[in-house]
Amino acid sequence: MAAERGAARATLEAYRRDLTEVATLAAERGRALADLDRPFIADYLERLEERGHAPATAARKLSALRQFFRFLYADGRRADDPTAALDSPKRRRPLPKILSEAEVDALLAAARALPSAAGAEGVRLKALLDLLYATGLRASELVALPLAAVRTEQPFLIVRGKGAKERMVPLGSEARASLALYLAVRVAFLPKTEEGAAPRASTWLFPSRGRLGHLTRQRLFQLIKQVAAAAGLRPAKVSPHVLRHAFASHLLAHGADLRVVQQMLGHADISTTEIYTHVLEERMRALIAKHPLANAAPASAPTPGERGRRRT
Repeated sequence: MAAERGAARATLEAYRRDLTEVATLAAERGRALADLDRPFIADYLERLEERGHAPATAARKLSALRQFFRFLYADGRRADDPTAALDSPKRRRPLPKILSEAEVDALLAAARALPSAAGAEGVRLKALLDLLYATGLRASELVALPLAAVRTEQPFLIVRGKGAKERMVPLGSEARASLALYLAVRVAFLPKTEEGAAPRASTWLFPSRGRLGHLTRQRLFQLIKQVAAAAGLRPAKVSPHVLRHAFASHLLAHGADLRVVQQMLGHADISTTEIYTHVLEERMRALIAKHPLANAAPASAPTPGERGRRRT
């Protein structure tokens, strides 16, 4: 999956966990993962449902098994694919959580008002938030941006997304200004070799002294939760992916073309982007429901006599 599909690290880890879970269950019954048959896998899926797992979780676990057995079949290690005739669990696609434009404004204002706002940490935090909302990048894409993705003479970022596909994402003036301020203090986050030594060079836009060499997704989540709390928003409501949803839905609300939004988000299928049109429809229904006349009783039709009096 890493070599042929360009799967992201997070995807590989999720598939590894799912396959390990099934392999452990198979070993308890004296069987090997590669030798499992259709009844065993069907029974496993039924057990997931009985334990209350969401259909989306069961579908993901089945997807891991499908990929594994398709590989064994294509590689000639098995004569059949036991997952071929299995139906995926039916699941309703939930509408994404989004923030209103006022809530995003409050979040950005809170980042500027934090005590650390004037220091390197605050400048970096503001750049991270502005980039998330201005570009709709996934958290994994943002933290792993190479320094080369930023070209000061060009108003866009070059992003390598899922499947190692590259795309260009335009940058607005405010995001570019935040990025320029951050680049001026980026040296503060470069790893150091020893006390008093010059910092080592880094190829990452957001370098870190950690094992990966760049800011982690976990740290990005923590920073955003802290800002959400400072903005008076529920931290559970705010995440990098929620800002990605806000980016897309706010663009569409202001008349952006669906295809353009699809390209900026890096969606392979436009049906994935269309979910944001449903979000707008739901919001419009909610607004109409709150209208003073929405629940008013319909006026009764005038009698013929009343109609006559009105005409006179």
